[in-house]
Amino acid sequence: MLRRVAVLLFVACLLSSARADSIKLRFGTTATPQVHNETTAQPDAASSWQGYVGAVIAILLFGSNFVPVKKFETGDGIFFQWVLCTAIWISGLVTNCIQNFPTFYPLAMLGGFLWATGNVCVVPIIKTIGLGLGMLIWGSFNLLSGWASGRFGWFGLDPQTPNNLLYNDLAIAFAMISAVCWVFVKSDVSNTQTSSVLLVKEEDAQPVIQNEDDESVEEEAEVLELSWVDRLSTLQRRVIGCVLSVFSGTLYGLSFTPVIYIKNNYHGASQTDIDYVFAHFCGIFTTSTVYLVIYSIIKKNKPQLYPSIVLPGIVSGAMWAIADIGWFVANNYLSEAVSFPIVTTGPGIVASLWGVIVFREVKGLRNFLIMGFAYTFTITGAILAGFSKA
Repeated sequence: MLRRVAVLLFVACLLSSARADSIKLRFGTTATPQVHNETTAQPDAASSWQGYVGAVIAILLFGSNFVPVKKFETGDGIFFQWVLCTAIWISGLVTNCIQNFPTFYPLAMLGGFLWATGNVCVVPIIKTIGLGLGMLIWGSFNLLSGWASGRFGWFGLDPQTPNNLLYNDLAIAFAMISAVCWVFVKSDVSNTQTSSVLLVKEEDAQPVIQNEDDESVEEEAEVLELSWVDRLSTLQRRVIGCVLSVFSGTLYGLSFTPVIYIKNNYHGASQTDIDYVFAHFCGIFTTSTVYLVIYSIIKKNKPQLYPSIVLPGIVSGAMWAIADIGWFVANNYLSEAVSFPIVTTGPGIVASLWGVIVFREVKGLRNFLIMGFAYTFTITGAILAGFSKA
């Protein structure tokens, strides 16, 4: 129990140290599917509070982890996502130490690949439709894809049939309605940092290594940085932002699938979800690095690098890592049937509150009424999904 609490509190993670007797690497092969519930002790009701704590931490930090970077220029987002994923990987390494280096399954990295691919779209989403609206749309589709893969046993998973099919179906219907509601909320994304024509001083966007003999470099020169997002019309921003949110949410919802597959099909695989955190985060960091390399090649080794985003990106990555670890803990103690609808819908409400109260992205009585309906459907759907526990 103490070990779970230490993982949830990232500060405590950084102050902790652990030593492994051995590091095991297994490129396991799929064995005959077995029912682990018969041989693996399941968490009792008294330990469920740990799962709820993990879910609450996940909701708060998933809904807030992009706030530190909201007021900083992120360019096209590729360099930023690599900084964020670096912080995530470091968090996973600390978690792996605390877990005493559990068996590493490379297949679990596939989930990290799916998440990192969806994450590449986050910066364009925030710049096109705003933090609150974007997160609520991708959160809804996160729920849908995650629910469907578990409910119907996609990709070789053991189907999880809920005890109450009616509640479960109603929960998904409410989630869909809430997603539609959020599409009609008009967000005012003011580009204080990213205007249609953005002038940035050289010290804000400069090469990592400067050549003092390069006559083309002038210390006080101003360079014109025009992101592809800035060239879009209002309608184009809205359409592209919503499409990217749906795409990201679908990938997010499937990111746990490889871990669940390993638990269901690999003989002797750990049934403790948090043991797969490091492999999952390795997949995230590896994919992010590959995208950065491809991007640098496309940009002819002249990527947009904003030094001011490094520290906020690290903070954002650490917040996300703690949130995801909390989700792993919630899965372990509550099961995916309970944790998924809670963790996927809750952060959207937190993010929308940031968007309304702090960033003033949503204004007007009409928008607030629509948000009220969306809140109602989102919360009701989460509650119904919880009561339909498999």
